[in-house]
Amino acid sequence: MKTITPVLLCGGSGTRLWPLSRKSYPKQFVPLVGEETLFQASAKRLSGGTDALGFAAPMVLTNADFRFIVAEQLQSAGIDPGAILIEPSVRNTAPAILAAAIRAAAVNENSILLVAPSDHVVPDVAAFHAAMIRGLSAVEQGQIVTFGIKPTHAETAYGYLELPHAPDADGAPMGLTRFVEKPDAAQAQTLLEAGNYLWNAGIFMFRAGNMLAAFKDHAPDLLTPVQRAVDEAEEDLGFLRLAPDPWAEADDISIDYAVMERAENLSVVPFDADWSDLGGWDAVWRESGPDANGVVTSNSATAIDCSNTLLRSESERLELVGIGLDNIMAVAMNDAVLVADMSRAQDVKLAVAALKEKGADQAVAFPKDHRPWGWFESLVVGNRFQVKRILVHPGASLSLQSHFHRSEHWIVVEGTARVTVDDDVKLVTENQSVYIPLGAVHRMENPGKVPMVLIEVQTGAYVGEDDIVRYEDVYSRK
Repeated sequence: MKTITPVLLCGGSGTRLWPLSRKSYPKQFVPLVGEETLFQASAKRLSGGTDALGFAAPMVLTNADFRFIVAEQLQSAGIDPGAILIEPSVRNTAPAILAAAIRAAAVNENSILLVAPSDHVVPDVAAFHAAMIRGLSAVEQGQIVTFGIKPTHAETAYGYLELPHAPDADGAPMGLTRFVEKPDAAQAQTLLEAGNYLWNAGIFMFRAGNMLAAFKDHAPDLLTPVQRAVDEAEEDLGFLRLAPDPWAEADDISIDYAVMERAENLSVVPFDADWSDLGGWDAVWRESGPDANGVVTSNSATAIDCSNTLLRSESERLELVGIGLDNIMAVAMNDAVLVADMSRAQDVKLAVAALKEKGADQAVAFPKDHRPWGWFESLVVGNRFQVKRILVHPGASLSLQSHFHRSEHWIVVEGTARVTVDDDVKLVTENQSVYIPLGAVHRMENPGKVPMVLIEVQTGAYVGEDDIVRYEDVYSRK
């Protein structure tokens, strides 16, 4: 049995599936299709194995903002990571994949890595594993393998792989003629009809040593800064922080441009099964199984005389109703609503750009602010007050802190809180409350085994998140 180390790339800008996906909480962390998040499904797909294929603990590359979300969702999925590498700044896929290869090669140059984005939908896991097994023969011959998806429609959101001829029925590895950039609609239709083009899935399998050799041949300028970033990395609460200074010297470049489009030892494994990167709300509509009228609705949405339409409300308190709609996508959240023609799915990023231009928080900030201890959401914000709902995970605690400009009133509505106010420590249970005077040194903890939820009422001259002084913090924040 061959053992493969999965490498999950977990970044993202959160623009194509706005408003549900945002920069502070991109789509891989959201349950877009089914109960699991895309990240959890990706991790599970690359765990366990078969008689012919086994998986080592995954390596995850992400940024500091997402590190605790990654750890929490892996734990919830029952998966222990081999390593979670924190990228100090955005440098695209080439430096990230190089860092993974360097780390793996330090243990064994023949280590086989499978690099995959963490936001894909692959319903037929067995078919995907079979494609990986077909690719192993090429990897063992020193090839870098990329996986190409058989197109089902003329898609303009994906790049393409041109093959010398149509794939064989057995899906055996093939040579690659060239990479094709994302086409316009007419060109996409031509590529679909040609039969020898596949969607570029951005999934790669290789031996660590062969990938390092490819970087030496085609992108040598990346080797020194990324090697230093790995060598000088520091452990931090179970994460591995790549060194920021050398990392900043690495070029911001994709693996396709840096290596793949130049490499001669590249093979393609065709994958002829359902696949999607959920690159737009039209893709979510397709993957959600439209009814006979082409309609998809969430539990809090109702369609009346609609066709080819997606209606999705993310709030149980917000009912979304569509009447007489055709080819429309409407997505509603507590703080933002998107309504657009389905054909404009790839233009949702224009909405994000427009909101950034006007300074709207909704452009990048998610309504729930996820923290290492849990999350909070603002329910009401006024001139001199704010009301929040706060959830604290079992065994977790907020930092010991104080505020210059606000006092707080906490009402526990679920579970039990251990509350520190200056020198006083006490338990506060459901339907009990506690007052935190302005300037008091305080902390809330959840000593129980179930989530603790409280309502926080802040009052004062300023209620911004930056009005905080931390004295102790188990998460090493400042």
